[in-house]
Amino acid sequence: MNYIWTEDTGAGLHYWQMVNEYLLGNQFRVESKGSNQGILDAARELHPEEYDRYYLAFDIVYDNMDVMNKYLELRELSKKRPQQIIILDMICFEYIILCFRKLVEWTGTGKRNKILMREKILASVREHKMEIERIEDPKTRDYLMGFKHYSTERVIKAIAYELTENDKWSVKGDRMGDCWHQDCCVADNPGKVSCNVDRGMAGKNKIMQFLTDAETQRIINIIS
Repeated sequence: MNYIWTEDTGAGLHYWQMVNEYLLGNQFRVESKGSNQGILDAARELHPEEYDRYYLAFDIVYDNMDVMNKYLELRELSKKRPQQIIILDMICFEYIILCFRKLVEWTGTGKRNKILMREKILASVREHKMEIERIEDPKTRDYLMGFKHYSTERVIKAIAYELTENDKWSVKGDRMGDCWHQDCCVADNPGKVSCNVDRGMAGKNKIMQFLTDAETQRIINIIS
């Protein structure tokens, strides 16, 4: 049996369910373990059958020591069963959202300052963390200084949530917003929603454009 374990619940879990449905032919069992700790705990207790494969969507952020301690232990467990426990190379679900090339176009967000910050932040990411020294824009640096408990993941989530604040594009609810995967137009008041998705676009077409974007494809390349 093939498994995908994610630390995400809600919209993040929904994302992996759609990856399974649209890209992997529903050949995997997608399970949420509730947290990075939940994935680690489950891996500790794992006694896989010979042909079982476990793909772990574990958030890897190099500037969060708690996450890194868990990741290092998880990596040791993976080394003992390298053909059965495979850690996916990802930062977090929200980073996938932030990387989507049509994010700003589709959501129609008017937050120009956050759009600029998104560009600067994405350009600064190296090896699972932001390299702040690469960011010269003063407004972006001031924004980063405003985080009481700074980490790459916290910043990425904050920007991603601001750029998808419309309920129909939300990525922090029980599921991904309807506009990601349902036929257009699903907005309650379409005339008042700034959106640049082609009118009448099928939901399957939209979600496939998202799932075949570069970051998702890079992550799941080892699976498919």
